[in-house]
Amino acid sequence: MSAKNLLFLTGKLAEKSLAKVLTQIQSQQGGNTPPFKYRIEQIGISVAALMTPDLIARRLKDTGDADKVIVPGLCLGDIAPLAAQYGVPVERGPADLKDLPQYFGQVGLTPDLSDYRVQIFAEIVDAPVLSVAAIVAKAQSYQAQGANVIDLGCLPGVPFPHLKEAVQALKGLDFKVSVDSLSSDDLLTAGHAGADFLLSLTEKTLWIAHEVAATPVLIPAKPHNLPSLYRAIEACKKAGKPFIADAILDPIHFGLTQSIVRYQALRKKYPDITIMMGIGNLTELTDADTTGINTLLFGIISELNINAVLATSVSPHAVNAIAEADLARRVMHAAKTDDRLPRGYSHGLMGLHDRRPFSYKPDEIAEIASLVKDPNFRIQVSEQGVHVYNRSGLHQATDPFALYPSLDVHEDASHAFYLGVELARAQIAWQLKKRYVQDQALDWGVSATPLTSEAKIAHREAALTARKLAAKKAKS
Repeated sequence: MSAKNLLFLTGKLAEKSLAKVLTQIQSQQGGNTPPFKYRIEQIGISVAALMTPDLIARRLKDTGDADKVIVPGLCLGDIAPLAAQYGVPVERGPADLKDLPQYFGQVGLTPDLSDYRVQIFAEIVDAPVLSVAAIVAKAQSYQAQGANVIDLGCLPGVPFPHLKEAVQALKGLDFKVSVDSLSSDDLLTAGHAGADFLLSLTEKTLWIAHEVAATPVLIPAKPHNLPSLYRAIEACKKAGKPFIADAILDPIHFGLTQSIVRYQALRKKYPDITIMMGIGNLTELTDADTTGINTLLFGIISELNINAVLATSVSPHAVNAIAEADLARRVMHAAKTDDRLPRGYSHGLMGLHDRRPFSYKPDEIAEIASLVKDPNFRIQVSEQGVHVYNRSGLHQATDPFALYPSLDVHEDASHAFYLGVELARAQIAWQLKKRYVQDQALDWGVSATPLTSEAKIAHREAALTARKLAAKKAKS
């Protein structure tokens, strides 16, 4: 099959760097046929990130023999009309052109994270003190983060008079529901109301499972007592009653390692049963970012073929624990299926650092800066710190406050505000070893709420309007 003909659109400043990267991609093929043929078209704009679909539609008259058009990754707006206009596919490239080798290396090989094997039970720990409407709202939030089952946690000594109503409300909305309580009355009420699962029964309370249709989640009658759990399992198997077994994960310094050993022993003794692990004892009770904790736990869960987790999202630092669990189970399942290390599947669990934080070296930034002929500031980050430049010169520091005397924006509030935002992002990126791309929010993975670009676009347009008015006033 002949190589594709690709047309890359870019701006004046990036044209030389783009050509260099594409040449490197082609040269890496050695004596093999290059993966594609390409042509670069610079459409008369300094910064590729300022390119818009409307601008492209006006300035690019035709695409020649191109099979596909690649526009800068930071090109904002709907590019679908461009494909209709030119009659060929139009795609966004990566945000940073230095990522083009990875971009082409992954075409057609994007990891499939649509599948998983672990069910997430998301516990509403304060259900008794919430209204039914509040319980439903929280359940919908957890479901949006990836929960498969909503667990209503009952609090010791706290009445739950609307338990039946809460279960029925959730069931009426097609939720799968579990109820976790130490009270036999609560569990019976939940079972008769239609709950799918009951947590947590022991060999002493297993009689409840024979009174209702709900599937029991079994735990040891006494902490750490696996024989007790085994007896409950055997009783369910003998009665033909479906069940889930939980050996109980203990927090750090209170038996964590030994509890993992218990899960291993449980799986070894019963290779085919359904096992649950409650992961909140680590995510909630450890002052560490939950992304790493969840990732490691789901690695263990994957190796032990554990089928379900009970996850909580109570502590402020664990606010995204369910979403993290959802991504972690998908990554681990994909890696296990591929018989690979869990690398290269997703950046969503790498909130603080990036694998390749600094894509440009100081000398490369200096080369780009030497080409700038306009007053607009560009910001880049290297191992040495933050670099900011325009036609007046290039400046570098690790503290944005050290740059202020060189920027001369004390009479331009809009520009000063913009630089304050961007330099703060750049400093954080340098400190944490994260990737920084001007005009883009830092990528915190699954741990952050995505931001829309409307406010940024509005500020840019307002600033341009203000400058035009100022220039017009100066001439008059």
